Amino acid sequence: MFSKPNNIREDILRRSWMVSSLLLLLAALIVWRIFYVQHYGTYDGKPWIEHISNTVRVDTILAMRGNVYSNDGSLLATSLPYYDVSFDPTITKKDYFDQHTDSLATLLAQTFRQRTREEYLRDFKFYRHEFEQSELQRKKAKDLPKGQKMTMVKYNVNRNIRLLNRAITFREYQLMTTQKVNNTKGAALGWPFFRQYSNGGTRGGKLTVFYRRYHPFGGLAERTIGYLDKATDRGLVGIEASFEPKLAGTPGIGLFRVLDDKTFMPFEDSERLQPVNGYDVYSTLDVNFQDIAETALRKQLRRYQADYGTVVVMEVKTGEIRAMVNLAPSKGDTGYQETLNYALARPTNPGSTFKLATILAALETKRISPQTLIATGNGSATHASMTVEDTKAHGTITVQQVLEESSNVGVHLIMQKSGFYANPNEYMKYLTQFHLDQRTGIQMLGEAPPLPPRPGMKNWDRTSATRLSYGYVWELTPLQTLSFYNAVANNGYWVRPTIVRQIRNANEVIQEMKPQILKNRIANESNIRRVQKMLAGAVADPKGTAYIVHDTQYKIAGKTGTAQMIINKRYSKDDQFNVSFAGYFPAQNPQYSCIVFVSYPKGGNGDNLYAGSVAAPVFKEISDRIVGYDVKMHPPIEKDKNKLAEITPQLQTGQADDLQIIAAALNTNAPVNVNGWVAMKSKNKKPDLTQLNPLPNLKGMSLRDALYLLENHGFKVNYQGIGKVSDYSLKDGVYTLVLK
Repeated sequence: MFSKPNNIREDILRRSWMVSSLLLLLAALIVWRIFYVQHYGTYDGKPWIEHISNTVRVDTILAMRGNVYSNDGSLLATSLPYYDVSFDPTITKKDYFDQHTDSLATLLAQTFRQRTREEYLRDFKFYRHEFEQSELQRKKAKDLPKGQKMTMVKYNVNRNIRLLNRAITFREYQLMTTQKVNNTKGAALGWPFFRQYSNGGTRGGKLTVFYRRYHPFGGLAERTIGYLDKATDRGLVGIEASFEPKLAGTPGIGLFRVLDDKTFMPFEDSERLQPVNGYDVYSTLDVNFQDIAETALRKQLRRYQADYGTVVVMEVKTGEIRAMVNLAPSKGDTGYQETLNYALARPTNPGSTFKLATILAALETKRISPQTLIATGNGSATHASMTVEDTKAHGTITVQQVLEESSNVGVHLIMQKSGFYANPNEYMKYLTQFHLDQRTGIQMLGEAPPLPPRPGMKNWDRTSATRLSYGYVWELTPLQTLSFYNAVANNGYWVRPTIVRQIRNANEVIQEMKPQILKNRIANESNIRRVQKMLAGAVADPKGTAYIVHDTQYKIAGKTGTAQMIINKRYSKDDQFNVSFAGYFPAQNPQYSCIVFVSYPKGGNGDNLYAGSVAAPVFKEISDRIVGYDVKMHPPIEKDKNKLAEITPQLQTGQADDLQIIAAALNTNAPVNVNGWVAMKSKNKKPDLTQLNPLPNLKGMSLRDALYLLENHGFKVNYQGIGKVSDYSLKDGVYTLVLK
């Protein structure tokens, strides 16, 4: 009565194989049918694949690219929509076409003034007629008995009449789609054939959207913000390229009617996958800082006709970059503009700014101190096969003065006393500890790596350590040099430079970039304090190389750097220099670090082309303006109410009502039981309002009050100057007022 379990299992397996085989056969039939329809099936005498490719296309729907903002929310880059305007005369119903083409032609001619109404009408009617004749011929050919053929006439059917020779703006788009237009049935919103809410029988107008990237501040920080590849609309450089996946968004997919090789019209009722707009990127740039830095650098580059220049301003504690300027001569001699990001991508010999690293490394060995005496002699010394020279003789000076006065011979002797010549690997260990042998890791693409030599490498010889000690052999980008100086300003804590702080979707924060600060100092805290004092001395000491930027209002700390340029793989012997100044301010409580780099300044000779004359003044102009602009750098002023010296000059002579309002705002104890014209007097160190006669002493009155009072008493008034009444006279019924 029951089969054995083994037989049941075999029966189930047999049936499963049968069902699977049938499903596989059905799938194969479906695939074969699709293949047959695509390649062998016909529609109106043409293969399906040819018909579909000529009439229907699956295409992408562009996503709106995200915006780039400054740290205060100012818009740095955005995408503005533009629209190509065209018309397909074959889509709309015949009665609607006949009734509304005249209105459309009139609106186009009056609004855009590119063609006349008659020219538009001629094209509309011609191509509509050609389409109707072509359709009539096709129907006649289809109705012929099999085997019978008719002579076919080729009609010029244009399914995409381009109405304007330029793209329209979003405002013009809104005009075309929402303007109230009167017709025989009343008013309708939108131009005929372009109305937003209409069915397929009344369509035909096509507005193809595309986006153009727009920078509201023009060329300001253009290379840092970046721009798009014209061929792909993808970020090419800068923030645009570095954050391409976030900014670009995800395009949608839709079904489009093919009008010509480059133009497609969406099917009104087709399902479509909507695009997802890109995220917004909030940078750390400050528009005002950027403008300050660019203005100062551009002026100096023009003065010295330099090859290029760069400035980076960074917040000390967070590493947030407030300004990044890169200027080089533009084509056509139209001035300097942003081209390559030299701060990020152009490593060079840093010159004397590197002496800070050498001296800090020497202090770390504990073999020298800031007060160790260094006998530099007449400013010349010999090491191995090379001669080390200073621009002038310094005699016997301390280690601190070696940095302040930038003595090459002094640095060479410090290397000897520290044992770095005998053990160059120890020297390199400290430079690695200072993060000078690696990229900063900033969020932008294109950062060049440092190019350090190494003991034992092919390019290392007996003189390499000497030349390296004062800024040759090793190549760094300006940003990498600044990161080291910023660590010194930040009491030894190295901070990763950052250019973007947030990614947002509208008001929703998608990603927050917090400051990345190393846990350990790059050097001992006491040694950091020592080199901070040296950098401040390089500016404050009259013998210091950066004394030109000394200021009595606030203190600057920094170091100049002048390096001979490499020409054809050899150091130049003429006045061909790269000059720089790296530092921070205020020296006693650093808020911002900054580096200024200028390549090959010309138009001077000798000291006139060194860093102290070229790069340092740019730093000073930038720091001056930032200190004046950033209110956070100024100590708060204590509010002192009821201070007679401040209140009395403000309350002098005028209408009691006005002065009582002022007294209330200043929290004074002025009496309120007076009316009319009053004057301020002081009794027992308290302000007092005393009522005046109809013609009071006019001194101290504003011009408005004096005119009101005198003219209401029938006097004519003449006045000269600006301010308040300081003197007056009356002659023949005319008051003459002197204002100061």
